Amino acid sequence: MEASELAQILKTMYFDSKDGEAVAMIHLFGIKYRDEIKSCDTSSANIAKLAGVSEKYGTEINKGCKLGKYVSIKSVV
Repeated sequence: MEASELAQILKTMYFDSKDGEAVAMIHLFGIKYRDEIKSCDTSSANIAKLAGVSEKYGTEINKGCKLGKYVSIKSVV
């Protein structure tokens, strides 16, 4: 998956999130797309930047990727 595709998914998850759940959606993005993020030729910070959110959220995406090894998604509402 290309960085631009990942960025579009992140953008949708972040900006369409319920009030107070935006950062949780960033973590969920990292969990759900960890394999695609790791195989992409760009950094998590750049994906965040392309999505129109702060590059600092790259750290939060990486946290989600690490959590992805240990958790599974129950449901996405």
